[in-house]
Amino acid sequence: MAKFKRVLLKLSGESLMGSQEYGIDSQRLNDYATQIKEIVEKGVQVAIVIGGGNIFRGLSGSTQGFDRVKGDQMGMLATVINSLALGSALKNHGVSNRVLTAIRMEPIGEFYSKDKAVESLEKGEVVILSGGTGNPYFTTDTGSSLRGIEVEADVMLKGTRVDGIYTADPEKDPTATKYEKITFDEVYSQGLKVMDLTATAMCKENNLPVIVFDMDTIGNLVKVIDGENIGTYVYNN
Repeated sequence: MAKFKRVLLKLSGESLMGSQEYGIDSQRLNDYATQIKEIVEKGVQVAIVIGGGNIFRGLSGSTQGFDRVKGDQMGMLATVINSLALGSALKNHGVSNRVLTAIRMEPIGEFYSKDKAVESLEKGEVVILSGGTGNPYFTTDTGSSLRGIEVEADVMLKGTRVDGIYTADPEKDPTATKYEKITFDEVYSQGLKVMDLTATAMCKENNLPVIVFDMDTIGNLVKVIDGENIGTYVYNN
């Protein structure tokens, strides 16, 4: 029995690279599509936001001489590319889906509205929400928070390369310990790099809990949906 009825799944663009140094790894893409299909078949309504860091990151672009606004707009386009790729992979797995964009770019995708997104979710379609918020200076984490709140998701599932939130970066500090649960206030006070501050504040203020988990391990997504205690649960006190 699925623990959640409607989820906002945030996927990392960097994770789409798989073993490559750039772009989209077809095996990783298909692994994601397989896992998403598994939870759709359980009756879970799934909205997805995917980053664009495997193609272009606006913030890093600004350090290389790009105007910040133009760099962020390039990053938004990167998220659209990833969204189209994921939509195609889901279709190949027999999963009906709809790509909505935060900025108008028909016929590539339909312009986002809450009504369109919720209508599709209620019909059992996966909704892929691309283009971030449509504005510069906002990350895809903030876009995920915003869309999750708008579509009234039960939880944001933040799929990453690590299996939860740690006291320090586990890839750099072998003594780092993992949190099973942590409040938004504790994330903020301890300066933990879970999401940017805007995204964290939005989730806290609108009571949207977050589960951070390792999406790259096949089978983890359905475990989270079934309520297994993997990853880290972030909540309001």
